[in-house]
Amino acid sequence: MAGDSSFDVVSKVDRQEVDNALNMAAKEVRNRFDFRGTDAAIAWSGETIEMEANGEERVKAILDVLRSMLARRKIDLKALEAGEPRLSGKLWKISASMQQGISTENAKKIAKLIRDEGPKGVRTQVQGDELRVFSKKRDDLQTVQNMIKSAEYEFAVQFDNYR
Repeated sequence: MAGDSSFDVVSKVDRQEVDNALNMAAKEVRNRFDFRGTDAAIAWSGETIEMEANGEERVKAILDVLRSMLARRKIDLKALEAGEPRLSGKLWKISASMQQGISTENAKKIAKLIRDEGPKGVRTQVQGDELRVFSKKRDDLQTVQNMIKSAEYEFAVQFDNYR
């Protein structure tokens, strides 16, 4: 493996960028006219994002504001996992979390795609919550990256440690 080049397929989001998007969304919710008097709020609660308002449509609107702010900060929306609106007392709430890491089953899906459709001589190895891709030719690795980008997955995918 001394002559091999490699890269990692990961699913990570920058916590600081998510925090910035959340703060921008909270500011917009505070300042928008249609949210006045609706007890609308959005904030971190541990590792989850909690949204609440006094109506189901209002809490869905807060989620839309958060999604637009995440997109503005160039965070892949596939990383956001939002639950269904639920009634809690007088308020409607939605809990959302940011998905980190690639599950073993999703890493196997990517590895199968590479094995079936990728160039010969490209190998993969699952390492925790990421997938390492090896090849002797850098051109093959770039081909694999383009192939993974063009495939539609239900999770966010980035590339890291290209060597």
